[in-house]
Amino acid sequence: MNQPLLELKDVNISFSSTTGVVEAARGVNLTVYPGQSVAIVGESGSGKSTTAMSVLGLLPGTGKVTSGTIRFDGRDITSLNEKQWQELRGAQIGLVPQDPMSNLNPVWRIGTQVEESLKANNVVDGSDRHHRVVQLLEEAGLDDAERRSKQYPHEYSGGMRQRALIAIGLSARPKLLIADEPTSALDVTVQKRILDHLDSLTADLGTAVLFITHDLGLAAERAQHLVVMHRGRVVESGPSAQVLRNPQHPYTKRLVNAAPSLASARIHSAQEAGRPVDASSEDTPVIRVKNLVKEFDVRGQRGDKKLLKAVNDVSFNVLRGTTTALVGESGSGKSTVANMVLKLLDPTSGTVEVNGRDISRLGAKELFDLRRTMQVVFQNPYGSLDPMYSIFRCIEEPLKLHKVGSKKQREQRVAELLDMVAMPRSAMRRYPNELSGGQRQRIAIARAMALDPEILVLDEAVSALDVLVQDQILTLLTDLQKQLGLTYLFITHDLAVVRQTADNVVVMRKGEVVEHGSADEIFSGARDEYTRNLIDSVPGLGLQLGS
Repeated sequence: MNQPLLELKDVNISFSSTTGVVEAARGVNLTVYPGQSVAIVGESGSGKSTTAMSVLGLLPGTGKVTSGTIRFDGRDITSLNEKQWQELRGAQIGLVPQDPMSNLNPVWRIGTQVEESLKANNVVDGSDRHHRVVQLLEEAGLDDAERRSKQYPHEYSGGMRQRALIAIGLSARPKLLIADEPTSALDVTVQKRILDHLDSLTADLGTAVLFITHDLGLAAERAQHLVVMHRGRVVESGPSAQVLRNPQHPYTKRLVNAAPSLASARIHSAQEAGRPVDASSEDTPVIRVKNLVKEFDVRGQRGDKKLLKAVNDVSFNVLRGTTTALVGESGSGKSTVANMVLKLLDPTSGTVEVNGRDISRLGAKELFDLRRTMQVVFQNPYGSLDPMYSIFRCIEEPLKLHKVGSKKQREQRVAELLDMVAMPRSAMRRYPNELSGGQRQRIAIARAMALDPEILVLDEAVSALDVLVQDQILTLLTDLQKQLGLTYLFITHDLAVVRQTADNVVVMRKGEVVEHGSADEIFSGARDEYTRNLIDSVPGLGLQLGS
């Protein structure tokens, strides 16, 4: 244990661009001992993935290590040639990449892709390879591995794809495994199963793990040692518990405060003013969902299998001025319910009432008016803003559609909305591709607020964002709710976020409501085993940080 397995000393990494040299990592020092788990934590652009890729000799584009040394297993690997890198990759250092959707070849069977890694690293003789492939997939936790090995990536769920990538990463029994955001695209329960499995697998094999993540809760729970990066520099490092309980650097303190899984209390908004809601309207449901059922035709199926019941007899109320979270794993039916509440889908049976009116009976004009009352913020700000529209046009469009104000009044309203979401007015002239993910989501919120709605439906509105940006957006939503008395229906699979923001929680599983109640009731005494399992799976929720 005394000899480091991996040691980075004063490593600088830069990229050449048309505007000059960009320093992506500056003076990075990092040590990983055999069998140890270390996490590099930081937001997008902090240099954490760049640092990890330099250890594999896989820096993209013009990236190169300009100074410092990288030693692996006692050997300087800073300037290996391509042949030497190939001997090292896979065999000595494995990788589990971030996105299982794009890191598996869609036209090759899974088994072939695992076999390819065995072949590339000369691990097993040809005749034994198929048997070894099945063994690796079983090790990675896939049931019926023999049959699964013959399937293609599109026949796998996200979690199964991630397991296949773990099988590939560990196929040659490397001494070090680099796991780059290995579960960021997965539900918490799937994430927990995969990380538990990865823990036991690497412990059995004695493999050291270098985690790259922006989730501090996950890092603290899974790694013995934390390295915090900010703008290309290591700003703090030390044993996980110590860094979390007593962060020294202002940036680490911000990360600890912002991590939803570590903030057990609700967001304390900058404005503590109470909601402008009079007591009599407090218990008035603004949305009533009654016995909703939604069935879809399944292509190519006959008889009983022809109909898929995506939502089955779902009922709940959303009270005025409160936040109700609709929670469940992927495929639980929560987004389908949201689409019926927004009348983007018609229910097979059951009703949705908004302000006491059954929305299925509304005519075209009444439905158009309803759109002013109820707006939506989608998950992906990259897909929900028109790339051809300037920010001004994106926000002005609903005002124009609903014939609100003169051109000058609309300009004034757009400026007010940008102020409201804490964006500079100069952003009006820019386009979505010139903004970061968090800025785009602010614009999406500004657009949703343009018509002064009473209700916002937020469909996974913060799940694509870094933890610090996520914290800013949630605080913004809390402030807007307090100022304007808004009602939120929050669709999410992230229970850590729910703990911070929701007044009431509705838990869905396989199209049905398994439990609902106030957030405090659900988190302190969930009755249903599925709900308890969801809560227990949130990384870092149980960590004791002291006062």
